[in-house]
Amino acid sequence: MDGPPTAFGSPYRLLSTAVTPRPIGWISTRSTDGIDNLAPYSFFNVVAVDPPVVMFAPVGSDKLKDTPRNVKQTEEFAVNVVTERVVEAMNETSATLSAGESEFDRTGLDRGESVRIDAPHVADAAVVFECTLYEWLEVGSSVLILGEVVHAHVDDDQLTDGKIDIDKLDTIGRLAGSLYTKTGDRFAIERPP
Repeated sequence: MDGPPTAFGSPYRLLSTAVTPRPIGWISTRSTDGIDNLAPYSFFNVVAVDPPVVMFAPVGSDKLKDTPRNVKQTEEFAVNVVTERVVEAMNETSATLSAGESEFDRTGLDRGESVRIDAPHVADAAVVFECTLYEWLEVGSSVLILGEVVHAHVDDDQLTDGKIDIDKLDTIGRLAGSLYTKTGDRFAIERPP
């Protein structure tokens, strides 16, 4: 069946179900009032490597939620990579809280001290990217936030010979609705010359 995106239900459902699995950017920020915020975003990915830039996109709201508002005001954030050991905590941080409440406090997650930014990160995250705002783009009712990675934290358990090892990093991907996927079922295909 062919047709405009709306012919297949809402554009959100069409896009978020077909574009899978999606990596999850678990974004931590600190407000100008000193309140720490932590929220997962499955519209997240790598944009460039020189300079190293990642992006996340809060979608579908005319009013800025805590995370994008904090980024706009402070121009910094941390991306905590979601792995199996923190997936339940990540889900807990998707609850709607008032602006004065911290997801760190609600979930009991320990804060890690960042090196180059003021915002904390999840102490138990296997990989963390400290970012400064690279660009802010408004796209319809959504925002595309680009962040330059200015510092990275990688748990020693995720390294082999000083390099991050995909066989050790058990990232989680977002599917649709309440469905997620593990990345342990892997196969290799060699690229042609």
